[in-house]
Amino acid sequence: MSKILVFGHKNPDTDAITSAISFSYLKNQLGEKTEAVALGELNEETAYALNYFNVAAPRVVETVANETDTVYLVDHNEAQQSVADIAEVEVASVVDHHRIANFETTNPLYYRAEPVGCTNTIILKLFKENDVVIPKNIAGLMLSAIVSDTLLFKSPTCTSEDEAAAKELAELAEVDLESYGLDLLKAGTNMGDKSAEELIDLDAKSFSMGDKNVRIAQINVVDVDDVFSKQEAIVEAIEQTNLNNNYDLFLLVVTNILDSDSIVLAYGNPVQAVENAFGIELKDHKALLKGVVSRKKQVVPQLTEELTK
Repeated sequence: MSKILVFGHKNPDTDAITSAISFSYLKNQLGEKTEAVALGELNEETAYALNYFNVAAPRVVETVANETDTVYLVDHNEAQQSVADIAEVEVASVVDHHRIANFETTNPLYYRAEPVGCTNTIILKLFKENDVVIPKNIAGLMLSAIVSDTLLFKSPTCTSEDEAAAKELAELAEVDLESYGLDLLKAGTNMGDKSAEELIDLDAKSFSMGDKNVRIAQINVVDVDDVFSKQEAIVEAIEQTNLNNNYDLFLLVVTNILDSDSIVLAYGNPVQAVENAFGIELKDHKALLKGVVSRKKQVVPQLTEELTK
């Protein structure tokens, strides 16, 4: 049997990368032959975590069927967010904390999904259930994912399980949770040297909502002007990517991690759905989303409901 590849979603964030690493490590300790890979390059936040805990970055792949016939998915399940040739391999396991959509398999599989803030919170349970010790560096990466996905517990997706897991992992990783967490989040907010095309693709996911193909990108910053000073170029980039990829609607959600608010920039059709979903009025295609920090819980469900009426 060929080696099983483990990977998170395209445009990987810290949870996608580190959950692949942690789940692959767990499976290898249980006697399987797996490798964590990535469906895109690291962002600055993830690179900070890997460098801090001295863990090599997974290699980036564009296809998997040329290497294996079996894969494990972490931090996603939707086909449009996965590897290009996902239909050509068997998905034998999924560990995820998102909605389930556009997903089916031919054979039975292991599927673990829980409504928590981070995939690595679930993986911590799997380590415990299988009596596998978590090394310091793996614990540090798992902690980094929880901090990232919950914005250091400020996100509404955060649960008491995530907080307890983070505290436990911080002890194993031998770091101060608050100071390390802030340093990690700040490492991912440097947008000054990013092009408009890079900004709208840093953390972007595609969603099927009714008969619409929707692309939602999110950027975490400490100053929204770091992004909107480039608005003209960003709009051009969005219009081009909509055209190239047949996206009906594109939302760029720029989240201030200090204020816990976001500004949404929306282009496409029907843009009116964005106003209806969030009870806002777009001016110059922008509006404040007060208290919104989570794409998964505060953007995707509301827009899905509006577009499937």
